[in-house]
Amino acid sequence: MEKHLFAVLLIVVSINLTNAQQTPSLEGNVDNLPVREYHLTLDEEMVHIAGEESMGMTINGSIPGPTLNFKEGEYAVIYVKNEMEEETSIHWHGLLLPNFYDGVPYLTTPPIEPGKIQKYEFPLIQAGTYWYHSHTMLQEQSGVYGSIVIEPQIPSAAYNYDHDEVLVLSDWTFEKPRNVLRNLKRGNEWYSIKKGTATPLNRVIARGALGAQLDFWRQRMEGADIADIYYPAFLTNGDTVQHYTKYEAGDKVRLRIINAAASTQFWLTFGGTPPLLVSADGLDVVPVNKEKLFISIAETYDLIITIPENGQIEMRAVAQDGSGATHAYFGSGDILPAEVLPRPDKIGMMMQMAEMDMRMGAPAMKFNPGKVEPYEFMKEWGMDMEHGEKMEGDMGMDHDKKMGNMDRQRMPEMDHDAHEPMTDSLRAERSSSEKTQTSEKGQQRGGSNMSKMGMFADYNYDFLQAPVPTTIDETKSEREILLNLTGNMWRYIWSMNGVPLAEADMIKIEKGEKVRIIFNNLTMMHHPMHFHGHFFRVLNKHGAYSPLKHTVNVAPMQKTIIEFEANEDSDWFLHCHVLYHMVGGMARAVTYQTERNPLMKEHPREILFQEGNHFFTWGLADVASHMTEVNVVSSNIRNQFNLIAEYGWNENLEAEFSYEYYLNDWFRVFGGVNVENEMKDNLDELSTTAVAGVRYFTPYMFNLDVRLDHKLRPQISLSREIMLFPRFVIFGEYEFQADFGWVNELPEGTDFEKEQVYTVGAEYFLSRNFSLMGSYDNRFGAGGGLSIRF
Repeated sequence: MEKHLFAVLLIVVSINLTNAQQTPSLEGNVDNLPVREYHLTLDEEMVHIAGEESMGMTINGSIPGPTLNFKEGEYAVIYVKNEMEEETSIHWHGLLLPNFYDGVPYLTTPPIEPGKIQKYEFPLIQAGTYWYHSHTMLQEQSGVYGSIVIEPQIPSAAYNYDHDEVLVLSDWTFEKPRNVLRNLKRGNEWYSIKKGTATPLNRVIARGALGAQLDFWRQRMEGADIADIYYPAFLTNGDTVQHYTKYEAGDKVRLRIINAAASTQFWLTFGGTPPLLVSADGLDVVPVNKEKLFISIAETYDLIITIPENGQIEMRAVAQDGSGATHAYFGSGDILPAEVLPRPDKIGMMMQMAEMDMRMGAPAMKFNPGKVEPYEFMKEWGMDMEHGEKMEGDMGMDHDKKMGNMDRQRMPEMDHDAHEPMTDSLRAERSSSEKTQTSEKGQQRGGSNMSKMGMFADYNYDFLQAPVPTTIDETKSEREILLNLTGNMWRYIWSMNGVPLAEADMIKIEKGEKVRIIFNNLTMMHHPMHFHGHFFRVLNKHGAYSPLKHTVNVAPMQKTIIEFEANEDSDWFLHCHVLYHMVGGMARAVTYQTERNPLMKEHPREILFQEGNHFFTWGLADVASHMTEVNVVSSNIRNQFNLIAEYGWNENLEAEFSYEYYLNDWFRVFGGVNVENEMKDNLDELSTTAVAGVRYFTPYMFNLDVRLDHKLRPQISLSREIMLFPRFVIFGEYEFQADFGWVNELPEGTDFEKEQVYTVGAEYFLSRNFSLMGSYDNRFGAGGGLSIRF
C-alpha cells in the first residue's frame, strides 16, 4: 500500500511540475496568494574569505546572500536595495516568472541604480532548489549570489528526509574581476602556470607528444584547456571547509547543492554509502545513487545522505581541472573520506585528440557576421572521426520521425542566427548522418562515436530520468536552431556560430511552437548553457522520459539537444554561464517578437549587447641593461590600438603607433606612423614614415606582419614565443625591409638596399606582473632586466 501511495504522490507532483513548465507567467497577485516578503541590501565591503581580507559585494552583509525560503503557491515580494556605487541587478535563476522581473538589465528589467530600491514580485508556481545572482557584468564573481528553497505543496516520498542543508559552491579570486578578464584577453599564461596546469614543451616531449603538440599549433591552439582562471580558494557557503556536526546517526539529510561559481565546474564525491540523487535543477527525477557527480556552473542537484553510526561523511567538491577543492563534513567521529579524483591528464588528452585527427579552433568572429550558415559552419568545423564520420553526440531522438511531423508551412525564413527551416534535402542529409542516435523510446539505434572520446565520456545526462513523460505535442509546428559554440582563447572572445553577442541579431521564435536547439560545441571548454524563463527537455537515452532542466552543460566537441514549448512573451536571455564566456560574447537574446514592456523604453537592449565589446587596455615594459621597451595595447572585438617604443642605451630608437581592424580571428589590416633614427647609434636625425599593411596569426602560431611605408619600402616580420619549461618562455622576432629605390635614391650600381632586425630572448615568470628577461637585439646588443606587465 505504501509503495502504491508513493507512486501516486510522485506522479501527481511530477505532473504538476510539468504543467508549471507549460504555464505562461503572469504579472500581479491576481489570485490573492499568501505573500512572503524579503528585503535584500547589496553593498561593497571588506569580507574575510579563505583566511584573508578582501573587498567583496555582499547581500545583507554576507557572501553568499541569505537563503530565501518559500512554499509553492505563495506570492514572492522581494525588495532589493543597491548601496553600491555602481548599478546592479538580480536574476532569479530557474524561476518561472513574469518577464519584467527576470532581472536581466536592459533586456527584461531596468538596472538598479546606486541608492535605489527595486521591487520584484511573482507567484511561485514550482518547488525545488534554485538560486539568485547579479546579472550585471562580473558582479557575480565578487559575491552577489544566494540560494532559494521552495517547499512543495504536496510532498512526495522522495522528500522522505529529516533535515535540509543548502550548500552553495563558488570560486573566489582576490583580484578585481575586470583585471581577471583583462589578463585573459591579453593571452597571459600566468593562470595556468600558477595552478600547475600548463603544458610546457619539455613535458610534452618527455611524454612523446611532440606530434600532438605540432598538430595543436597547426590549428592555432596551445593545447587542451580545461579551466581559464587561477582561484586561490573554492568555497562552500562562503568558506573553504564546513563542518555540520549537529546531525545524529541515522538522520537523513537532503543536501541542496548549488554551483554558484563564476567559472568553475566541480566533481562531487562522497564518503560512505553513495547518496541518493532525487532532484535536478529543482525538479524531481527518478532517484538514483551517485558515487560521483559532475555539477556544472548554475546547476542544482538535491541528494539525500544518511548519517552513519560512527563517523562523518565528507563531501569533496574538486575543481574540474584538479586545481583545488572545497569540503563539507556531516556528522561526527572518524571521517569517511570521499574519493580523491586524479588531476586530468592534459597532455594525454592532446595525444588522444591528435590521434583522432580532430579539427579544432573554429573562429570566434567572422569576416561577415551578418551572413551566418550554421550547418555549413558545423560541416566545416565539425570533428573528423575515422572513415570521415562526424561526431554527432547523443541526439536522444528518432530524428526521422521528428522531421516527418514538422509543419513546414509555418516555418518562417531564416534570419541571422540559426533558424533553419526543414527542407527535404536538408532533412535527408541530416537524417543519414544521425542514424546512430537514440530513439524517442530510449532504445539505442547504433554505436556512439563517443566511445572514441573516453576523455569526455562522463559528461552526459543519461543518469537523469524524468518520473513522467515530458514529450511535447507533436502536432505543433517545429523550429530547429543550431548554435555552434565557438571561441578564441588568445583574444578571449566567445560566440555562437562565429558571431559574438555584440554583432548578433536576436533569435526569433513564435508562441505555440516546439523549439529544438542543438548546441554543437566546437571548443575545448565546457559551456553550461542557461535559458531564462523556461525549462527544456534535455534529450538523452530515456527518450520520452528525458529530464527537464534550465541549465545544460555542453562538453567539448559534443552536441547536446534541448527542446521546449514556446509559451512565453517578450525577450529572454540564453547564454553560457561561465561568467567570463558570457561577458566575452557567448550569449543571445531570444525574442517572441511581441511588444516590449513600455517600462523598458529608457533602457535599450544595446547596452547589454555591447557588454562584451568594451575596450580593455594593458601594457608591458622591459627595463634592461641594454634597452627599454614599452608596449601598450587597447582592444575590443574588432578594433585595436598599439603603441610600441624601443630605446637602446647605444642611442638607437624606434617607436610606432598603429590602429588595426580585425577582419576575423586571425587576419587584420592596419595603418600607423613609425619613427626611428636614420643613422646607427645616433639620434641626431629621426625619420617619420606612414605605414600600412596586414597582420596575420598563422598556423603554428606565428605573428606575421607584412607592410609598406610611404617611401614604398616593403617589410616583412615574423615572431613567435614558446613555453619551454614551467615559467620559462623563449621568444624571437625577425624583420626584413627592402628599399628598391622607388622613392629614395639608391647609390649608383645598387639594385636595392636591405635592413634586417632580429631579436632572440627568454623570460622567466616570477608572478603575474613581473618576469626576469634577457635578450639579444642586433640594434641594441645583449642584456637583461625586468619585464613589468600592467
